[in-house]
Parts: sequence; structure tokens; C-alpha cells
Amino acid sequence: MTERDGADDQMTGALSLPLRAPAKRLGVVVVEALVDLIVSGELEPGDTLPPELPLGQQFGVSRTVLRESVKKLEEKGLVTVGQGRGTVVQPTRSWNMLDRVVLEALIAHDRSLGVLDEITVVRAQLESAMARETATSRSPAELDALRGVLEEMRTSLDDVPRFLAADVAFHETVMAMSHNRLAESIARSLFERARESSRYSIDVPATFHEQTLQEHEQVFAAIAAGSADEAASTMLGHIVDAWTRRRPADHRGTKGAK
Repeated sequence: MTERDGADDQMTGALSLPLRAPAKRLGVVVVEALVDLIVSGELEPGDTLPPELPLGQQFGVSRTVLRESVKKLEEKGLVTVGQGRGTVVQPTRSWNMLDRVVLEALIAHDRSLGVLDEITVVRAQLESAMARETATSRSPAELDALRGVLEEMRTSLDDVPRFLAADVAFHETVMAMSHNRLAESIARSLFERARESSRYSIDVPATFHEQTLQEHEQVFAAIAAGSADEAASTMLGHIVDAWTRRRPADHRGTKGAK
């Protein structure tokens, strides 16, 4: 958006939005549409949202719904509302990147896959730390539970949905065994948002699943042996390598891993 375009939009109160939003869950529709406009760059940091009246008319919502929606944007760190200054878009450093709506929009507009790369790096570091903790604190019962999930992976190689579910369960079990609730919550949120992306959840050859199983077996062996360093390194290596294998070929020249 150029300065001229931004000025024109602010004068007319017009954005690239449908004239009316669906009747159901109007507030949610407004929030998601405005988040999309900001994350996509159509509204840039420093830009001001149009006045309430024209913006509300575009969405077909009342001022009350619009104000509540803008408040939610403010809570997500995307805008600030100031007396006499209007609603101003904030720089990305202010955004709550862990917010579901914000992160989904970031991934959707991520042409280079850089956001998925960053998610992989952060998730790998968190799960690596949790695998380290698990290796030093796991109980016999917890180890048996993890062994059972690994066996489910072994017996479901020919059943992709079942295998993928067991794959997720393995990671969730390791995280739960670490008893690091904050790291688990962040890593789980990141992994869930990544899996929702069509560019992450692509069909892969059967050999990929065989390699994934081998890597999980290595993680399990390290945890069972109580080897903290090996558990951490094998978990980190598995997550990074898994994304490298499935990353679309036409983006492999860009930065990052899973």
C-alpha cells in the first residue's frame, strides 16, 4: 500500500472487503478479515483504519460489534487505539505471533515458507529441551506408555491416517512426560497451526514414513537409556529433518527447516 493509496482509503473509508459479512458470528468474521488485511500487508504499520461508520457499513455490522472487534485486534497487538489518532496498525514486533488467528494468517500469506521454517526452529528447540527433561525424569509407567505409542507407529506404516495420528501422539507423550507445561503448550500450538497448512500437510512417499519411524525409535532409545544429550539431539534432528524432507521442492532455496 502506497502513502497515496493509504490516504485515499482513509478518506473514502474503503478497504478490499465484501460489502456484507455472513450473518453468523459477525464479530469473528470482522476480526479475521481485519487480521488478514494487516498480515497480508494491505494495511501497513502506521496506516489508520477507516472511520467506524464506513467500516461498519462495509461489514454490515453495528458500531458495537465493530468496536469489540477492534478491541480484539488491539489485544492481539496488531493495532492501537488513540484519542484523536484513530486505530493505527502496529509493527510486526508488537503482534502476538502465538495467537491462533494471527499465526494462521501469517502462514497463509507466507509465500517463501519462512514462517513454517521459523515454526520448525522454535518447535524443535522446545521439543528438544522437553526430550532432555523426559530422559532424566521418566517413570517406568511413562516409558511403557511411550513404548506403546511407538509400537502403534510400527504397526500402522501401511495405514497413513493411523500412522500420522500415532506420530502426533508420540510427540505429545514425550512433551507430557517432561512436565514442562509452558513449553508443551507453546510447542503444541505451533505444531497444530503448522499441520493446518496445506503446504505442510502434503502427501509424501512411504519411504518418508519409514524414515520418520526410525527417527522416533532413536528418540525412544535415548529416552529409555536416560541419555539426556542424545534425546535432545535426536529429537531436534528429527523435527528439522522431517520438515526438510517434506518441504516443497520449489521453495528449498529459501531459509530454514521444519
